[in-house]
Formats: sequence, C-alpha cells, structure tokens
Amino acid sequence: MKARVFNKQGGANQGPPPTRLANCRAGVYLGSMASDVIALPRAPAQLFRPEPVAWEVAAGLTDYEPAVARMEREAAGIAAGTAPERVWLVEHSPLYTAGTSARPGDLLDANRFPVHRTGRGGQFTYHGPGQRVAYVMLDLSARGQDVRAFVRGLEAWIIATLAEFGVAGETRDQRVGVWVPREGGTEDKIAAIGIRVRRWVTFHGIAVNVSPELSHFSGIVPCGVSGHGVTSLADLRVGATMGDVDAALRRCFEPVFGPTCPG
Repeated sequence: MKARVFNKQGGANQGPPPTRLANCRAGVYLGSMASDVIALPRAPAQLFRPEPVAWEVAAGLTDYEPAVARMEREAAGIAAGTAPERVWLVEHSPLYTAGTSARPGDLLDANRFPVHRTGRGGQFTYHGPGQRVAYVMLDLSARGQDVRAFVRGLEAWIIATLAEFGVAGETRDQRVGVWVPREGGTEDKIAAIGIRVRRWVTFHGIAVNVSPELSHFSGIVPCGVSGHGVTSLADLRVGATMGDVDAALRRCFEPVFGPTCPG
C-alpha cells in the first residue's frame, strides 16, 4: 500500500486553526524521506468544529452493558440537541464484543470471557484492562455528514497519538484499524476502530492497546483478520502510563475535531 503523504507546511488539516498541532507532532517522519514530509491519513477539514466537545475519563473499570446504554442515551440527546458532543474514555473488564459483521468461526474460545453482541460495525474484538477505549459521540450533521471522512479522522487521531510516543502507526486499505510494522516484514495491530452512526450521531469508537494482556486476544480472530499479530505500547517497550496516553489523545483530538472541555 502506498503511504498517504502530504507536506508538513500544510498541516494535518487545512480547515482548523493549528493551535495545538505542534504539541501533537501529528505525523510520523519517515527516515527515507525529506524532513518536510509526513505520512498520515489526512483528516478532512469539515470534521473540525469550534464548539467544545465534553471530555470525560472514567475511573476504574466500566461495565460494558451499562456503557452501551449510556452511549445510546447520549447519542439520542446529541441528536435532539439536548446534550453536548462527548468523548468518554474507559477501561473494561476482560470481554469480547461481536460487531455486525462478526463471523461465528472467529470466536475461537467462547467460554474464556463474556461475549457481548453489539451494534457497532466490524467483527470480534477484545476489551480489557490496559486498553484505552474512547467512545466518540459526535454530531456528523455539523461535521460534513461523511462517515468515511470521520473514519479517516479517527485514523489520523490515533496515528498522531502514537507519534507522541515515537511509534509509527499506519493504515491499510483492506484492514481496518492502525498497524505497526515489525522486524521481518510483519505487521501487528495496535488500535481498533468500530463505530455506529444513528441520525448522523456517532457512538462506539476506538481502542488503543496501552498495556493489555495480549494473550487475551487469542480467543478470537481480532477484527476478522488472520495472519497478523496484536501489539501494544508496552509490547513495543514504550513506558507510557494510561494517564500519559489520555493526555496525548486529548492533545491530538483537538487539531482534528476541535476543542474540548471537562465533561
């Protein structure tokens, strides 16, 4: 796959003001290229909105079913204009989720952890301690009404966050999520994307592997993609805490989607 490349002077996004882009280092410099070239999925300008998005970090572990119920309520409120857009960061107890495209054969160990059927797109994935899940509830009717552009924005956000820790995340046209090249020509997945959109309001979101127990992924074929592994910041020997990742996520969200405020 060809890397999506653009000139650093243009920024990661042509629309929003570049107030915090420099702090975010929103791109991965490629050693074989000139220093003014960055490989990063372009975040479409229409995704940016000046109204602040509520930013909330849950303490401890969050039960999955109540989290989904809350997302449903928040999304309904956003669509009705009675609730603010929101990003909600959580960790879950170990569990598997099955998206709308999940294949039964990709659940390799049905008795290992609870399995939750969910309305998000995608296939099977794992959530558990050490993985940062960001539930992203945004109103796309005010952000260009383009679901593919929204997914590209999520990719750009994740890749910029990883770059804060010196990790070169990449996307692949035929494989959803964000991938890290490894020695020997292999690639491991470090972040998953699974969303649902109702009345132009998004919910569900992204999952970034900070320091989860990677063996827990062995009970499924993650996201239906076989032949590739799973990695994390800890596996890559990056000594980042969950708080470090949360701070980077917030910094790198703002150049793509707009400012945040405590939620």
